[in-house]
Amino acid sequence: MCTTPFVSRFCRESYNDPEKVYELLGKRGMDLFTLTDHDSIEGAEKLRRHPNFFLSEELTCRMPSGTEVHVGVYDISERQHVHLQQKRNDLIALVMYLSERRLFFSVNHVFSSLTGRREQEDFAWFREYFPAIETRNGHMLERANAHAANLAKQWEKIEIGGSDAHALPSAGTTYTEVAGARNKEEFFAGLRAGAGRVGGESGCFTKLTRDVFLITAELMREKAWTAAMSPLALLVPAITYLNYRSEKEFCRKWAEKLLDQTQSRNRPRWIMVPQPAAEEWV
Repeated sequence: MCTTPFVSRFCRESYNDPEKVYELLGKRGMDLFTLTDHDSIEGAEKLRRHPNFFLSEELTCRMPSGTEVHVGVYDISERQHVHLQQKRNDLIALVMYLSERRLFFSVNHVFSSLTGRREQEDFAWFREYFPAIETRNGHMLERANAHAANLAKQWEKIEIGGSDAHALPSAGTTYTEVAGARNKEEFFAGLRAGAGRVGGESGCFTKLTRDVFLITAELMREKAWTAAMSPLALLVPAITYLNYRSEKEFCRKWAEKLLDQTQSRNRPRWIMVPQPAAEEWV
């Protein structure tokens, strides 16, 4: 369900039919396919029969600072999903579990306010324990994606991309590829070896506004009584515009803090200088 107050009582975040998504991605040239629903694998039930589908999800995770972050976890089993849900509010336990089982995971839309506030210590956790950063999100601003890519390069992290498609037209417009990979195993081996490449679109005002209108239309089709609120749909462009203004400010604030700090950290602070009689640390 949608997380927006009041609307969360009756509106879902997506009304995409998994089979239609799969069919569309095939037409758009995808060889491997996964769904990353929020804290759920229910949408994957129809797709497990496809040999080029693998199970994934996007965890809503509680950081030690009390903030929330979205963590993509890829190629999991149903049993692992249950364990991930049990551990997602304890980052230390979650990271230990992911590392012990060698699951591939990423921090998603790192320069976005989508999950609320962010603290400086959150980024220290991302740098130390997360192997991958989402650097191309199909609904994040191009500027936010560019900053995420710079951060991944400076931290030497694996880069991944995804469409974040809550409406069907956006599915597969952003992606991750590994040249020459012939199956899922070679794809993940290539990612871990740094042979991956992200491609496709970033987000923009018109794309987000279109998708929100599509979700609204599907809601009204599913729950006819919500049509009485259709005049409120006129507010959608204003809401998405204000959302992107907020996103720009959040992105600017943390890019200035984080990328400047990262560059200073990359400079050596201790240099060993040989002396005639001995060696000193200065």
